[in-house]
Amino acid sequence: MAKMKKAWMHEDWAIVLLGGLIIFLALSGLVIPVPVYSWKNGTDLASTVFSVSNLVLIGKQLLIVAPIAALAALLTGRPVKTTVPVFGVIFVITQVALVLAGNSMMKDLNLEAVIFSLALGLIIGNCFKLPEWFREVLNAELYVKIGLVLLGCSVIFSDVMKAGGLGLLQALVVVLSVWYFAFWLCRKMKVDDDLTMMISSAVSICGVSAAIATSGAIKGDSKKLSYVISMVLVTAVPMMIFMPVIANYFNFPEQVTGAWLGGSIDTSGAVVASGSLVGEEALKISTIVKFSQNVLLGIAAFAISVYWTYSKSTTAGSQEKPTLRLIWQRFPKFILGFIGASLLFSFVITPEVNASVKNGLKSLQGLWFGLAFTSIGLETRFADLFKNNSRKPLWAFLIAQLFNVIITLIIAFILFR
Repeated sequence: MAKMKKAWMHEDWAIVLLGGLIIFLALSGLVIPVPVYSWKNGTDLASTVFSVSNLVLIGKQLLIVAPIAALAALLTGRPVKTTVPVFGVIFVITQVALVLAGNSMMKDLNLEAVIFSLALGLIIGNCFKLPEWFREVLNAELYVKIGLVLLGCSVIFSDVMKAGGLGLLQALVVVLSVWYFAFWLCRKMKVDDDLTMMISSAVSICGVSAAIATSGAIKGDSKKLSYVISMVLVTAVPMMIFMPVIANYFNFPEQVTGAWLGGSIDTSGAVVASGSLVGEEALKISTIVKFSQNVLLGIAAFAISVYWTYSKSTTAGSQEKPTLRLIWQRFPKFILGFIGASLLFSFVITPEVNASVKNGLKSLQGLWFGLAFTSIGLETRFADLFKNNSRKPLWAFLIAQLFNVIITLIIAFILFR
């Protein structure tokens, strides 16, 4: 059994520090490599993804993230000696997942890399008996939260302001109404608190990213997060295909269709794909609305954190209202890193500097998410993922998604017709 040492700082503060360090290095001139994972056939795979130059880029990314993982282990009291080799294994598995997700057929189906990371981790973790010391140093939560801090760099408020007020207005109305309905429905169906918060955010805001951010904000169960993300990704595929068909059949105006797609479909990739099937104007409007919802993610994560911290404090056994100090102690500090990164890139960093670093930071963000879901898969048993009350959350998610589709269409007709 791995021996835990005394932590130098709380994990959330370590995440803020390490996420900030990555951003600082990027802004200071460190060129973050962006490997290529897109391929169509075996020849394409060999000449691009597995080319020497691309493998060098992947190796350079490893030289950035591996020291961060080792430093995280040191700061949080985990054994560095075992963390480093385990991280190497997780990195290799995640690279395989990224390659699989890069296939053109997988992209057409909108299957994101995190689902392959989770699947590979589950297969390996369930088919092979991993040593206890290996499982003990898996740290999916830390990897997810570092990715979330980096996600803040891409949440730029000016994008929404340029896009126009109608997109922001629709996003605000949809997010509030759908979130409240999903929350109410989950409570009525007696879905547990973790899943209730994750499902409500995933359906109403922006799918995978919202589920991950909410899970981090409420310190949610990683297995439940995997279940929610699986539902998001599976339902996005038929919505991406059939919603444009329905819009065409009923001759919806293109602007209305774009607003409907952008407000209803939970993943950005699926929104772009479905908008492209309708037309240029629909693609533009759908992207505007989805951008607006993405920006609201930071505000929503902060609000959920405050609500969760306060509600859990009041039910922790004390009849007295919690003090601000207690709420601060329980508040997930990594949210401050997310908000800080968003404010920095929205109001301080120039567009030119942003353009020079955004691809590298986005690539690392995706890598950290992939590493997290590989770790979740490795430490999860299949039985744990789909056990107990998996039907109730599924029905709650599907009903909430149907409500989302209907209410978004009504709002789109009101605002964009």
